[in-house]
Amino acid sequence: MKTSRFTDEQRVRILREADKMPVRDVIKKHAISEPTFYAWRRKFGGMDIAEAKKLRALETENGRLKRLLAESQLENSILKEVAAKKW
Repeated sequence: MKTSRFTDEQRVRILREADKMPVRDVIKKHAISEPTFYAWRRKFGGMDIAEAKKLRALETENGRLKRLLAESQLENSILKEVAAKKW
């Protein structure tokens, strides 16, 4: 998976900077494309830096919990398969 040049906190800072100056200037200054900027605005529009950190932590935790659930479901299906066989 491709990693981004900017962290979520940096993205929020760039968006706040765009509130104070023209969007075109901010885009040129940080060397990002216009669609990228507006995608960030859609995702991080009303957030501040602390909220962006919480969002990242929640996304990480959610991924971890999904992996745990998948592992437990796999173990459960294996146990059912073994129990269904006649010895």
